[in-house]
Amino acid sequence: MKIIPFSELGIQPEILKAVDEMGFEAPTSIQVKTIPAILSGNDLVGHAQTGTGKTAAFGIPAIQMADKGSKTPSVLILCPTRELAIQVTGELIKLAKFTNGVFTVPVYGGQPIGRQLNQLKKGAQIVVGTPGRVIDHLKRGTLKLGALKLVVLDEADEMLNMGFREDLEQILSYSHGKSQTVMFSATVPKTIRQIMNRWMEDPEMIKIEGKTETAAGIDQFVMEVRDSVRTEAVSRVMDMGNFKLALIFCNTKRMCDNLVQELQSRGYSADALHGDMNQNVRDKVMNKFRSGQIEMLIATDVAARGLDVENVDVVFNYDIPQDPEYYVHRIGRTGRAGRSGMAITFSSGRGRKRIKFIEKIIRTRLKPLPMPSVREVQISKMDSHIEDLLDTLNAGGLREYIEQIEPIAEGDFTPIEIAAALFKMRVERA
Repeated sequence: MKIIPFSELGIQPEILKAVDEMGFEAPTSIQVKTIPAILSGNDLVGHAQTGTGKTAAFGIPAIQMADKGSKTPSVLILCPTRELAIQVTGELIKLAKFTNGVFTVPVYGGQPIGRQLNQLKKGAQIVVGTPGRVIDHLKRGTLKLGALKLVVLDEADEMLNMGFREDLEQILSYSHGKSQTVMFSATVPKTIRQIMNRWMEDPEMIKIEGKTETAAGIDQFVMEVRDSVRTEAVSRVMDMGNFKLALIFCNTKRMCDNLVQELQSRGYSADALHGDMNQNVRDKVMNKFRSGQIEMLIATDVAARGLDVENVDVVFNYDIPQDPEYYVHRIGRTGRAGRSGMAITFSSGRGRKRIKFIEKIIRTRLKPLPMPSVREVQISKMDSHIEDLLDTLNAGGLREYIEQIEPIAEGDFTPIEIAAALFKMRVERA
């Protein structure tokens, strides 16, 4: 899989700086295909689901195309729910951090309209809103769309399913013939095509094709855990499975560095691999990982490109990959050379849509895996020590140790109590 950098997509330097600060090293497939197309002025339909990086796919061009400093909106982004509107607004604010004169205002139900009126009055170049509340502002005359250059319909099929078709048609009528129209939708039913035919001019269709398959011999699991306990989950899985080498993937460089510190503070030998490191440093880290001096390597997708280590026991998707192709690339780092492997992807409520999308693309269902309990980890540790104990007994050569223990066994303690005490000491020190 060829990875194209953001710098080759025609993005302005100030936005590239923001993307870099957010820690993303490379665009997803939908971003590679749509950003240049939107910037060129084409009407476009992106056939993509949540979890593919579509917010940045339209957000970056929106910031770049906005009329900087104007008090009248030049970009309108419509979302089906207030939760998505808030999420999109937050992403745009981060992407526009170093772009002067671009201010994003969210308008949605459930928030006092007075606050929105004040923000719109101050001036906004980008408005993100739900259809119903946008209509309210249009009727009040507090939102003017006469200078609109770009309209984005995010999760268009969801908006239609929620009964917003008339609202969408009304909103689009304000900008018909004046603005570029971009639509993102997980599905493209007849109703979507009707909107395309009426309100879009020769739209370009961009779709992520579901042709990706994962390697055989890899057990693929999904573990439902809160974000705050992902590091604890890594620790418990490593201890319970007695794994020697683990590869942990994060979506950003910043998360890689943070996770390395968390794991090192827990006593694990861990290091990072990402694009801010020069090639010499990367080579040193990789040599340590191959030789087993590092038991956990935390990497971004770009840094791990071409990574080839035969004995990786388990791959963790600490962050759900933004592109199904990245998922396949990641988990393929285990189960090499005919060996079996394990891949565990952490998910929480917000990530379930993205997991389902990955499953659809790779044509494989990820098996649910509960987070091991503290007791299960303790029992697993004891089991591994029992195996070592049996090996030592079978090897013999215990005469001098028996001579040291015999006086204690002749006192107040039985041989089994002495053995249990020694076993407890070993387990607790491990």
